[in-house]
Amino acid sequence: MNSPLYLDYADETQRPESPAGEGKGLSRGWRTLGWTSVALSGVLVAGSISAYGYARYIDSGIKRVPVDKSILTQVPKLNEAVNILLLGSDSRKGGNAKYGRSLVDETPRADTTILLHLSPGGEQAVGISFPRDLMVEIPSCTTPDGTKSPVQMGMINSAFSIGGMMCTWKTIQHVTNIHVDHTVVVDFNGFKGVVNAVGGVKICLTEDVNDPKSKLNLKKGTHNVRGEQALAYVRARYGFKDGSDLNRVKRQQQFLGSLAKKALSQDVLSNPGTLNALLRSLTKTVTVDEDFTFNKMTDLAGKLKGISPSKIRFITAPYTAYAPDPNRVALREPEAGEFFAQIANDTQIEDPTKKKVTDVPPAEINVRVLNGSGFDGAAGRVGEALTAKGYRILSVGNPKKNPPSTQILYGQGAEDAATTLATLIPGAKVIPGAKTAAGVVDLVLGPDWTGQLKSSIPKKMDGEVKATDNICKTT
Repeated sequence: MNSPLYLDYADETQRPESPAGEGKGLSRGWRTLGWTSVALSGVLVAGSISAYGYARYIDSGIKRVPVDKSILTQVPKLNEAVNILLLGSDSRKGGNAKYGRSLVDETPRADTTILLHLSPGGEQAVGISFPRDLMVEIPSCTTPDGTKSPVQMGMINSAFSIGGMMCTWKTIQHVTNIHVDHTVVVDFNGFKGVVNAVGGVKICLTEDVNDPKSKLNLKKGTHNVRGEQALAYVRARYGFKDGSDLNRVKRQQQFLGSLAKKALSQDVLSNPGTLNALLRSLTKTVTVDEDFTFNKMTDLAGKLKGISPSKIRFITAPYTAYAPDPNRVALREPEAGEFFAQIANDTQIEDPTKKKVTDVPPAEINVRVLNGSGFDGAAGRVGEALTAKGYRILSVGNPKKNPPSTQILYGQGAEDAATTLATLIPGAKVIPGAKTAAGVVDLVLGPDWTGQLKSSIPKKMDGEVKATDNICKTT
């Protein structure tokens, strides 16, 4: 039901909205970006601080929390990959009070739950987001008063309220069977400080925006946003044309990619003043487990020093509807389990939203090829190429109406056959054909036809956002 995209914000399905209330909109914006201020810190530390005393000064500003040692052996560590749990606390204490003064005395929750997977040698960095309304089994945890909580079903963000960062750490390992090496918590102001420290982040608007709820008022075009304006951009909804949550999700993902690209640029890494501002901002807002020492941070940063923005990916854990409550979601199995196993073993990540189909032998696939590409003879050439691969070509010809793009239409009982054929057709959209005969597949070439078949399925996940994406490109 959802299409995973980088950070818990790549869903293709509209999520239930929380009731309106003081600080709620801002909290949602924070959920999108809070983790970034921590995720980038490890990469930025190595090789950038030459003065031992200054490095220790920076390190001394980071708050550390004792570790429940039983958590470290809860799930075995399988390889040299590093998994860091990034949490965005919705605490209104201190400087965060302005985002909801009536909530100052409430127990904070983790409005952001992101598992950052770092492959050895900087091969890839994958941020896996867990929707805050995800219902999971929360294991028994030690509460602030020292007692043990019962095993219970609850929203994943409530684990933080039950037993703080250690309880969320324990819950994530319990749910995913992935060994977590360290945990980091950041508050509301963390993301704003990072955005300001790097000199703002570039965004691209395809329309004028005036959203009184978020107080975002910007003209169409490119802008460099900072602090409160950046936060308003990622949480705004109704000021945009379609007002959909999907539109907001896409913007949030693009912002994250743009922020990561900016923070990893030479403009930041080679500028002592900018880097100093970034590091100081991080130390004011970061809480980590006591085992995540300065030496471990610098060692990790050294291993990841050469990582490029193109290797940074943001993905949402596969979810579906939660039957007992339509306002909640649950992990979608078996896709979620398979996906977590790929992360735990640091293997090639496959798209969990793709329908699992049985490959149909080409000799059993009946195809009609229709040329709507505008190029003479295209259908005949494709028919010959498919025949050479063993497909049964029933006919070639022209459609009554040219399609806007290349399509594969399938009749009753031919969906798997259509999906099999799609592995050879670049950019083809597979859809039911209202007038396609049962057991038949119609390949309709559109104006986007490239002129040749493809040889393999690309590994990029559906809807994926990378830090190198063109933020002004419309989709």
